[in-house]
Amino acid sequence: MTELMAPAAESFVDRRGCPPRYVPPAFERRQFTNSHDDLSPDARELAMAIDGYKLRHRRRYITFEEMLSVIKSLGYRKEL
Repeated sequence: MTELMAPAAESFVDRRGCPPRYVPPAFERRQFTNSHDDLSPDARELAMAIDGYKLRHRRRYITFEEMLSVIKSLGYRKEL
């Protein structure tokens, strides 16, 4: 019969204590791009508005409904 060996006591890490402090990433990942340098002025305005929305609402990614809300907040109205 084979006996299972228990791991050495020094390899045990007690993870039930306080969680480590959250350290934010060194850079922020973006849904679309990391830079707005290549954009036209109108596209840059939209990108900045979306980034502002995501920061205010603590969202990394947004839905189409949220994007439409940001676009409408910039004054977009569909002409019939």
